[in-house]
Amino acid sequence: MAPNRKPGILKPRTLRPGDTVGVVAPASSFVQGDFEAGCDVLRGMGYEVVFDESIFDRDLYFAGSAPRRARELESMFTRDDVDAIICARGGYGANYLLPLLDLKKIAASPKPFVGYSDVTSLMTYLYDSIGLVTFHGPMVAKDFAKPDGIEPGSWAAALTGSNTNFNVAADSRMQSLVSGSAEGVLYGGCLSMLSASLGTPYEIHAEGTILFIEDIATKPYQIDRMLMQLKLAGKLAGVRGIVFGEMLDCVQPGDQRYTLQDVIMRIVEDLRIPVAYGLRSGHVSRSNITLPIGVRSRFEVNSSSLSLTVTESPTI
Repeated sequence: MAPNRKPGILKPRTLRPGDTVGVVAPASSFVQGDFEAGCDVLRGMGYEVVFDESIFDRDLYFAGSAPRRARELESMFTRDDVDAIICARGGYGANYLLPLLDLKKIAASPKPFVGYSDVTSLMTYLYDSIGLVTFHGPMVAKDFAKPDGIEPGSWAAALTGSNTNFNVAADSRMQSLVSGSAEGVLYGGCLSMLSASLGTPYEIHAEGTILFIEDIATKPYQIDRMLMQLKLAGKLAGVRGIVFGEMLDCVQPGDQRYTLQDVIMRIVEDLRIPVAYGLRSGHVSRSNITLPIGVRSRFEVNSSSLSLTVTESPTI
């Protein structure tokens, strides 16, 4: 049975200058040089950085065994000297942690938890099961390690409490696919992980949401298949709006006479909800936008402009 969504939400404390960030690797291993570069950037932003030396472990393509990764994540939530948690990278393997986590420990010490890609499995589970607001945004060995890797305005608005009505679409060059307006809880992440949750005890709960969907290097027919899986499973029926990411490299090699937007429209047009394309969060070309997962938002789409505004503070 899928976890019941907890009444209300659990908000983490606002991240402040001088706070300590704990870095975890809940999925794949990473390039150590990129990891160190990302940690240096976080220090330059005024944060202390801590991590367990076991983060460099290797087990096939994972960052160590599943029990190691689960203990690492739980420890960062329970440590009094850690104020926020940022993932080193995604890749694959976060789903191994789902049955191993002690949700009571995590709920007793809510903290900002930041990541994307494969980490979607953890983010949606933590929100659906205990109501924890999480953050779909930059990771240490990926975005923090690159010049122009993070979008500072959305990072500050989401994590430092600087702006509770922040339009995350203002600088994203998004495209309007279906006009309309909606309000709902911002939710979602990597499409591959959202669809992979179906039929498991960790199945997503998308009703009443502005659903964010992104992926990378996935062929259009594969995007079609996963969207149809969500639709046939009834997961799009209660969605109030859909925002797609940049969808980098989601093309069919060779002579492709259609766009990914054409593929998407075949599936979502009859839902009669606002739909937009191109929000720069997750797998992105530059400046990764931080999206708070689990708070109220307002979504407005028309032919001349669009906005996705977070209307509730994600932190306390």
